Amino acid sequence: MDVRARNHVTVTGRADGPVLLFAHGFGCDQNLWRLVVPILERDFRLVLFDHVGAGLSDLSAWSEDRYGGLDGYAQDVLEICRELDQGPVVFVGHSVSAMMGVLAVAREPERFAGLFLLTPSPRYIDDVATGYRGGFSAEDIEELLQSLDSNYLGWSAAMAPVIMGNPERPELGQELTNSFCRTDPEIAKQFARATFLSDHRADLPKLQAPTLVLQCSEDVIAPVAVGDYLQRTIPNCTLRVIDNVGHCPHLSAPSASADAIEQFLREL
Repeated sequence: MDVRARNHVTVTGRADGPVLLFAHGFGCDQNLWRLVVPILERDFRLVLFDHVGAGLSDLSAWSEDRYGGLDGYAQDVLEICRELDQGPVVFVGHSVSAMMGVLAVAREPERFAGLFLLTPSPRYIDDVATGYRGGFSAEDIEELLQSLDSNYLGWSAAMAPVIMGNPERPELGQELTNSFCRTDPEIAKQFARATFLSDHRADLPKLQAPTLVLQCSEDVIAPVAVGDYLQRTIPNCTLRVIDNVGHCPHLSAPSASADAIEQFLREL
């Protein structure tokens, strides 16, 4: 398998700059990084890719066995790193991709200089027994998945603006809706289950790489309480909260997101 073709890997920016590897979230593709790319490519080498099943990836590479959980996606991240062979990279993961980065770094820590986790969540479902707050009850998630299974396009049109926030900028919600609708519905359904039913809390204490968690002040998918939990649980972790509504600050607040990435790299 040609890894670059499988994941539609693109490389831009300074040839001699520190390498940033960008991984997009559920229902998205690498195009959703486009507002931070012009800011960062002046000083850094940027590697972008599409998860199998998204964007311009090779759909024939998708299988339920490999991508039924986040492990297969994490393996893709490692294979891209091996293919590029550009030394330790800083992984920038949005939403569910943040946990793919956590899994990849835990397996091969020598390949990574740091982790930048953008609106991440290790578990979306509340855990009453431990006091963990993920933001959703088990019933909430089951209802969400049933709605997605029964009418994916309708679910996308209803949920994307909620996930994006910023109702005064409806074009952002429409862009996310369009991105959801470009994703193969059957693959999206499986990816949704891998995302919203995952629990990777036990993997967090294994991390040794410097980590920055960037949360938004209002986010219906990953509330600030999740960021607090990550900061307490990851050994070398800093939490930064920006004044922004929604789950996609790289679209709704690209300058603040890029500034946070640049500051994190300066402090490595």
